[in-house]
Amino acid sequence: MMYSEKELPEVAKKIVASAKSKVICFHGPMGAGKTTLIKALVKELGGAGNANSPTFGIVNEYHTTTNELLGYHFDFYRLENEEEALDFGVEEYLYSGAWVFIEWPEKVPSYIPEDCTNLFIEIVDHKTRNITFGN
Repeated sequence: MMYSEKELPEVAKKIVASAKSKVICFHGPMGAGKTTLIKALVKELGGAGNANSPTFGIVNEYHTTTNELLGYHFDFYRLENEEEALDFGVEEYLYSGAWVFIEWPEKVPSYIPEDCTNLFIEIVDHKTRNITFGN
């Protein structure tokens, strides 16, 4: 599915409707718009405030406007090894029942649930992206 940034709200709706689980893994090169897409998903799901990348903190927690837990956003780009994810309890987050958005899931392959939804983002040009669902 090709899209531009202005189409993100509609793309987010389609992803939520098509996701086979609440764990969504985002694959794509640096600058592909993974965090931007996650921001749109958090908004679509009723998140309060603005979502941002947890690059330095590894995980962000999001809540709804009524302060209920919405989900977690991981950015594993800076991990040196999978054990680092285990050290901060990644499995508890993954099986919490909340939405879990994961950037750079290839850094922690042993911990990714088999039923996760994989999204692959390709850069078409500076304004356009292509997203595909995959295994």
